[in-house]
Order: sequence, then structure tokens, then C-alpha cells
Amino acid sequence: MLVLLLIFTIVIYAFAFDKPIVHQVTKPIDHGEGPVWDPRTNLLYFVDVYEGRVLSYNYLTHKLNAICLHGNTTPIVPSKSNPHVLIVGVERSVFAIEWTGENIIYSKKHLVTLSNQFPTSRINDGKADKNGRLWVACLGTMGFESPNGVSINEGILYSITKDTLNYPLPVIQPVNISNGMAWNKANNKFYYIDTPTLSVTEYDYNKESGVISNPKIVFDLTKHESISGFPDGMTIDKDDNLWVALLDGGVVIKIHPTTGDLLQIIALPAKRITSVTWGGPHLDILFVTTSQHGLSPAEKIREPAAGSLFAITNLNTNGLPMFYADIIEEIL
Repeated sequence: MLVLLLIFTIVIYAFAFDKPIVHQVTKPIDHGEGPVWDPRTNLLYFVDVYEGRVLSYNYLTHKLNAICLHGNTTPIVPSKSNPHVLIVGVERSVFAIEWTGENIIYSKKHLVTLSNQFPTSRINDGKADKNGRLWVACLGTMGFESPNGVSINEGILYSITKDTLNYPLPVIQPVNISNGMAWNKANNKFYYIDTPTLSVTEYDYNKESGVISNPKIVFDLTKHESISGFPDGMTIDKDDNLWVALLDGGVVIKIHPTTGDLLQIIALPAKRITSVTWGGPHLDILFVTTSQHGLSPAEKIREPAAGSLFAITNLNTNGLPMFYADIIEEIL
């Protein structure tokens, strides 16, 4: 009897502690977005888009710092040449800033302004690929956010290299709200989210040229009644499973891009989930940004943690390493 009780206790203990654990890391901000982990500094960067702030969370000291760039700010991509140089989007322009994660910007340099044909658009999500090309991070623009929503077909996903810095290459156009991006472990597939499509699209990816081709929808949100909301930021793990933030859905989902299966749903104490990234020394912590922007006073009372940065642990996997933007050497 004692043996059975011990076995039962062990099983219950293992089951209870095998579930994902959600931790609130910071106090709420207005509209958190674009988290990115830099192992060189043990800093997690993210933005408060409409407040124009870039924030750094020190994983070792738990200290949070912020600077203001004065304008809608997103995304952040660390630079390959210097761990203290970040590539940042502000409105339609791409800047390089030198920042150690404290409260002072040491220098700031304008690199390029995008989408001159759409003056009311702004940069949204973006990342670097393995070759250091800058994608959407400071490259994908989104149409004007009018009271009735985003202007249709006024977004463009760009790719930027050192050689094309003055003439960014349009990769996908038109798009509506350019958001999540990820590359698989073999570096021959590119995954992309244009939020209003309610889907994730897979492209064949040429790692040498950066050319994408053969688009195919690998996940359709409308086919899954158990979830709602809009696909936003995205990341990928070592098993090539995709992790997607669902804006207004209150969850992060794990999906298998080959089968299209919905593998896992993780609820958070905030409805407006904006983006996800892997971090921590072992890339086994899923950091999640959220928003309280646009919530009514009553909704903010119901969701006091909305706008916070969260960390999800106990996921039994690890993320793939992020890549650095290699489009400038130094800020002169």
C-alpha cells in the first residue's frame, strides 16, 4: 500500500511540475512588442511601441532600463559588429543606436527611410537571418492605423544588406500587417505572418541569395475552434515547431508546420499577446510581450498584468539561436 501511495505521489508530482509555468517579469507598460535575447550581454530587449521606448531586462540582475526614441518604435535587432549597437525602427526609418542597456544613448545614426510611397505607414516586426540580412525588423512596414483599422495592401516586407542599405529590396508586397518571422533549423524554410490572413505561410528559402519562393499556408487559425485572436509575433524551437502569439486571444500556441497540427496552447493573464522569443542561457525560457493599449478602464481592472513581460518555463524544449544584423560596421 505504501509503495502504491509513493508511486501515486511521484506521478502526481511529475504531472504537476511538467506543466508550463508562467511568470510575470515586469510591471505593465502600454504596448510591449519585439522581444529579442542577446546572449553576449544577457539582456532581453523589447519595445513599448507607441511610447517610443526601447527597454532592456537584465537576466542576471533583473534590472529594467529604458530609453526614449520619440516616435513609434519597433523592432530591435542586435548588430553583429558590436553587442552595444542595436538596429531599431522608428516610424518609417531605420536607425543604429549605441546603447549599453543603461539609461543613456551614446550615439544614434539614421540608416534609411522606407516606403516613401506610403508616408503614413510605419515599420513593424523584423529580424535578421543567418547571413545578417535585415528582414522586416526595420523593414516590413504597415499601413496607416486609422480608427477603422490598418490600410489594406500598404505594407512591404524588405530585405536589407550592407550593399542594399540605400536601396532596400522589397521581398513581399503588398502585405497588410507584417509580423512574425522565423527560419527553420536547416535554414531552407522561411515562415511568415501577415496578421489579417489569420495564417502562417511557409516559403522555400535560399540561404545564399535570400530569395524566397513557393508560398504555402501551413497553419490556418480559422480551422481551430479552440483558439481565437490574431497571429502576431512568432519564434521557432530546436524541433522546428513554431510558437505564435495570438493578439486578443490570450494565448501562445505551439504548432507543427509540416502537419499543421496545433500541439499546445498556453494561456496567459493578458488578452493582448504580442510576441515571443527564446532566451536565457540555455534558450529554454519563452519570453512573451503583451499590451494594454486600447483596453478600456474596466478591462484594465480585469487584466491588471496586461502590458507586462512574461517568461514561460518548463516547456521541455529549447529555441534556436537568434541572428545578428550585419548591415553596418560601427556608428561613426
